[in-house]
Amino acid sequence: MTSLGAVLVLGGARSGKSAFAERLVTETGLSRHYIATGRAWDEEMQERIAHHREDRGDSWVTHEEPLDLISCLQALDSESNAVLVDCLTLWVTNLMMDDRDVATEANRLVDCVGSLKARVVFVSNEVGLGIVPENRMAREFRDHAGRLHQKVAAVANEVYFIAAGLPLKMKG
Repeated sequence: MTSLGAVLVLGGARSGKSAFAERLVTETGLSRHYIATGRAWDEEMQERIAHHREDRGDSWVTHEEPLDLISCLQALDSESNAVLVDCLTLWVTNLMMDDRDVATEANRLVDCVGSLKARVVFVSNEVGLGIVPENRMAREFRDHAGRLHQKVAAVANEVYFIAAGLPLKMKG
């Protein structure tokens, strides 16, 4: 079996991108792994995480990794695995909150993606379609996310944009 390559799934909040990405992973027939990058900062986020976990069911192995995404991907790298990373924008947030060099981490991730044997599906929020954020941190976040999306899209075999639950295939 050869690698099915990386996939990037972009969309706005509640666009259906996670459900679409889960279907892509499920259709591979491979062992399903879910890397959750979100942190339960508050009760509302705890409820979202619990809801996502319940929706996925027991057929997924969940790995909670808010910062060291690359090591987690490398540990799961096998032709028998399909890995869903949900989501890159939460990962960027975590890196920023931890005062990490986002550009360096993004480059490390892109370098890693090219060598992976596992099928990896990345989910991320498209944040560059709205108004310019009013504060510096929000603008930096938008810029980091946009640059990361461009880099991952360049190395991904497939890229989808999801709106209203409908996928638009942009690459592959």
